[in-house]
Amino acid sequence: MASPGKKHFPLRIDPVVWAEIERLAAQDLRSVNAQVEFLLREALARRGRKIPPPAPAPNEAD
Repeated sequence: MASPGKKHFPLRIDPVVWAEIERLAAQDLRSVNAQVEFLLREALARRGRKIPPPAPAPNEAD
């Protein structure tokens, strides 16, 4: 189920890249969606873009 406030969009991606993201996600114990967001945030940080860390999910704040 999608998190409230998150943007939905279709993504066309090379199957080889997708497979590698799936492997990384499994290795890091993340969903593929969370891995994609992590990689995007990492790339933005390398380019000097400052964005706040993601807010914890309601069940993680307990």
